[in-house]
Amino acid sequence: MSWNICVIGAGKIGQMIATLLKSSANYSVTVADRDLAALSALNKQGVSTRQIDVDDDAQLAQGLTGFDAVISAAPFFLTPKIAKAAKTAGAHYFDLTEDVAATNAVRELAQDSETAFMPQCGLAPGFVGIAGASLAAEFDEIDSLHMRVGALPLYPTNALKYNLTWSTDGLINEYCNPCDAIVNGERVKTAPLEDYELLGHDGVEYECFNTSGGLGTLPETLDGKARAVSYRSIRYPGHCDILKLLLKDLGLEHRRDLLKDIFETALPRTDQDVVLVYCTAKGMIDGALREKSLINKSFARTINGQVWSAIQVTTAAGVLGVVDLMRTGALPAKGFVRQEQVKLADFLNTEFGRLYRAGDVTEQNKAA
Repeated sequence: MSWNICVIGAGKIGQMIATLLKSSANYSVTVADRDLAALSALNKQGVSTRQIDVDDDAQLAQGLTGFDAVISAAPFFLTPKIAKAAKTAGAHYFDLTEDVAATNAVRELAQDSETAFMPQCGLAPGFVGIAGASLAAEFDEIDSLHMRVGALPLYPTNALKYNLTWSTDGLINEYCNPCDAIVNGERVKTAPLEDYELLGHDGVEYECFNTSGGLGTLPETLDGKARAVSYRSIRYPGHCDILKLLLKDLGLEHRRDLLKDIFETALPRTDQDVVLVYCTAKGMIDGALREKSLINKSFARTINGQVWSAIQVTTAAGVLGVVDLMRTGALPAKGFVRQEQVKLADFLNTEFGRLYRAGDVTEQNKAA
C-alpha cells in the first residue's frame, strides 16, 4: 500500500526528505511551506508543493486533509500547532524535534487519537534511540548506556572547530536547556555542557558533553532498569570551553536571539560533514560483566545527482525509516509511539534505513 505524505518545511532537511520520498515507488509527496521561493526550487525538481501559512490553524488543518501522514521538518516551536492540525486531518504524525516541551504537547494529542503520533524521529533524538535501545536489549541486566552523536565539519577551520549543518534554533536549544538522564538509578535533569569526556575514533580525538533532547523517551523506558543513562554531543576539542565563555561568561544563554544571529553570521554552512554515532552499554550477559559499543559514521554523498550533507541524509533516513515501518504495519498505527519500540534490524532493512548501512554500522564487543 502506497502512502501520500505531506512534508511541512522546505528547508534543507525537508528537501532531503522530499527527494527520498519522490524516488520511492511506495510514496507520493507534497511539500508545504509559506516560502514561495523555497517551494519554487522544489517545483523545478518535480516535487509537488503547496503554500500553507502554519500560523493559520484553519488553513493548516484543511491543507493536511487527505494525506496518510504528515512529517514536520519545521522549527520546534511550530510542533504543537502542526501536530494538532494533523490530528484534525486524521493523518499520522512524525517530526524531528529535540524540544522536550514540544514532545510533551504531542504526547497529549496522542492520548485519544485514532492515528499515530511519533515525534523525535531524526538522528538524535531518533536513530540514536533505536540504536541505544537495541544495544541495551542485548544485556540480561543493563548497568549503563551512554549515547553520543556529533554532526561535524570534515575540515574545521575556526576556533570553535564547527560549521552550521542543521537548525540553529535546535542547536541553541541543545546547548541551553536541561538534559534528561539517569544518574545512580534516578531520573534527573543535568546541566548542559557538563559531564565532559574525551574519546577517540579512527585516529581522531573528540570531546563530549551533555546536551538537551537527544535521549527522547529512553530515560522513561529504562527507569528502574539502568543505573546510568546519558546523551552527549560530540565535538572537536576546544568547542566546549568557547561555548561556556559565550553562554555563561558573556550571558548569551539569556540572549538566544543574539546568539543565533552571531552563529548564523559568523559560522558558514557546509555540506562537507561527518555524522558520528557512538553508543556504549555495560551490563551482565550470561553471568559476566560485558561492554558493547555500536558505532556509525556517515559522510556526505550524492543522491539523484545532487550532493547532500551527512546530517541531511541521516536525519531524513531516521524519520523515513520509521514511516516505512508504520506503513508496512511493523509499528502501532494509533497513539504515542516511541523510538525504542523500533527494532534496529527492521529499521536498517527499510529502503531508507539502508542509508545508515552505507554509513557503516558496526558493533564492537569487549569483555570487561
